[in-house]
Amino acid sequence: MILSEMRVNLDQLPAALQRGLASAYLVSGEEFLLAGEAADAIRAAARAQGYADRRVYFVDRGFSWDQLRSDSQSLSLFADRRLFELRLPSGKPDKGAAQLAALATNPPPDVITLVLTEKLDKKSMDAPWVQAFSQHGVWVAVRSVGEAELQAWLVARARRAGFTLEEPAAELIAERTEGNLLAADQELAKLGLLAKDGRIDAPLVLQSVGDSARYDVLQLAAAAAAGDAHRAVHIFHGLRREGIEPTLILWALVREVRGLWQAHERNRLRSGGGGSNWSLAARPSERALSRLRSLALPALLAQAGQADRIVKGMASGDASTALLGLVAALAGALQPPCISGRVAI
Repeated sequence: MILSEMRVNLDQLPAALQRGLASAYLVSGEEFLLAGEAADAIRAAARAQGYADRRVYFVDRGFSWDQLRSDSQSLSLFADRRLFELRLPSGKPDKGAAQLAALATNPPPDVITLVLTEKLDKKSMDAPWVQAFSQHGVWVAVRSVGEAELQAWLVARARRAGFTLEEPAAELIAERTEGNLLAADQELAKLGLLAKDGRIDAPLVLQSVGDSARYDVLQLAAAAAAGDAHRAVHIFHGLRREGIEPTLILWALVREVRGLWQAHERNRLRSGGGGSNWSLAARPSERALSRLRSLALPALLAQAGQADRIVKGMASGDASTALLGLVAALAGALQPPCISGRVAI
């Protein structure tokens, strides 16, 4: 057992484990696949050192911190060395914070504490219990893989698995899985079985990879509001292929347009000295808000009203065409048409 003082990323964790085990580990991050792999590596290293008694605690509202304290002070009936694994979804242990800090600062004999939690915000990162794990144990901060990094991540992951992933193939997988690391990893495993001579090329991907993108109506609306027309149209077609009802797609788009309208009015009233204490229909992203001056919001609302009538069968026209036009207009790829009428906000 060693006493570490470090914060490491996932790539640095194997080397840290080879230097010896710490008495406390904190794994934080929002990527389920990568955080799970970090925890697996710590568990495997602990088992290899004789920590055979693994106890898992789910820290929810009714969790008994007294039980954890009692377990940490008692002897194991099954093994001399124990691994205490705490699942802490919120990242906020509340009244158990001091106890967690104590487990890291003054660990019980032959006990390793492993805490798994989501990505920590700035306030949580500065919490004393988190700092205790960082100073007296090992804090593994799992960083999300961004869209721009996904292709390189895929190539490196394939290389570690013993395959060569060509760049065009990596681009296809990244596009079709759209940030879903678990789906991308599963596709790589499947492609590895199909690859000849350990090489994965674009034709093989086109032959075998399904469209596993995480399509969602709110993602569609957010992409359009942010002005990302290519992604918005891509998501729209994915939603239609999945059979998502036009009414649900329209609801998300109208919600986003109303949120932009209300943000615009809030800014106008604030600059004019009026009140602005209202709740937005949606909370547009900073990128969307930066487009407020360039968006023809009244025309977009009128276009949404016309699309609503078409979707409900109250006006002639094709629902998919009307919705796609609204997506393109919101994204800035098309100017909204001049339509009489308005949508209540």
